[in-house]
Amino acid sequence: MTSHPSPLRADARRNRERILEAAVRAFAERGADVPIDAIAKAAGVGSATLYRHFPTREALVEAAYRNELVRVCDSVAELLADFPPDQALRRWMDRFIDYLTAKQGMAEALRAAVASGADPFAETLDKLGTAISTLLHAGAEAGLLRSDIDPLDVGLSLSGVSLVTSTSGQRERAGRLLDLILDGLRYGTDH
Repeated sequence: MTSHPSPLRADARRNRERILEAAVRAFAERGADVPIDAIAKAAGVGSATLYRHFPTREALVEAAYRNELVRVCDSVAELLADFPPDQALRRWMDRFIDYLTAKQGMAEALRAAVASGADPFAETLDKLGTAISTLLHAGAEAGLLRSDIDPLDVGLSLSGVSLVTSTSGQRERAGRLLDLILDGLRYGTDH
């Protein structure tokens, strides 16, 4: 018989979220060697609370990475509800580039987590593929985007934009490149 973990109380859930937000900021700004106590302090919790949620540095890195990815991917429904599909895609691309930029700041911490045996990238491609597919399908259905686009091609294009604009002061250039990608996704439609 397997036991299922009980859901977190509201205060424990809030603490976990604050820890993850503080961890993402700290790893992105200060790298993998940021003291765990500094993350706990930034989150407004004690070290014991942090360790109850994340018993190792690697567990914290993995959870922070996945949490940010889930936020980006889960924003698709909200964006599609608020904007036409092509504009929703463009706004989502901005969020994804910002996520990749933060992830590059976490790169050292992610490498350390992988070296210890963790797999922070599990499920990543599925989540991203689903998010991009949903946006592309909505755009094609509305006649705003081409219907022959492979979601993986879009994901790789976004990764390329992130790579070439990852240095400081390149966010404006990233936006222009995202506009070019979106223009390519619109090519051949009536709009």
